Amino acid sequence: MSIEIKYSCNGIDWNHLAGILKRVGMAHHTPEIHAKAFQASHTTVFIFDNDKMIGFGRAISDGAYQAAIYDCAVLPEYQGQKIGSLIMEHILKQLEGCNVLLYAAPGKEGFYEKQGFRRMKTGMAKFVTEESMREKGFIE
Repeated sequence: MSIEIKYSCNGIDWNHLAGILKRVGMAHHTPEIHAKAFQASHTTVFIFDNDKMIGFGRAISDGAYQAAIYDCAVLPEYQGQKIGSLIMEHILKQLEGCNVLLYAAPGKEGFYEKQGFRRMKTGMAKFVTEESMREKGFIE
């Protein structure tokens, strides 16, 4: 494995990114919507093995004291090889001094706890796709 980390959205295959999100069972949109979201983000991290994108993540932030992490995903065949931890490490480096929020897919909370995240007692959400998020176990 030859790992390369990129921070720029230049040259990203948005079709491949959308396909990875779909493959791992995360929310996915059209490639154009993902491009818009990543390009508007404070921090983006893309992990490549040779020239193949194998994982990524992004954060939005005010750059001062608040941030939120979204769309962290790793191809299934690369999971369990510390790629997710590498993504989180590089995102969090760019968010030093910020409170960082995220929501984890049900069953993935343990991974984020290993990254130093803790469950919130007062977290709330208002989703556009409320029924879908209820069915997936994100909300009551």
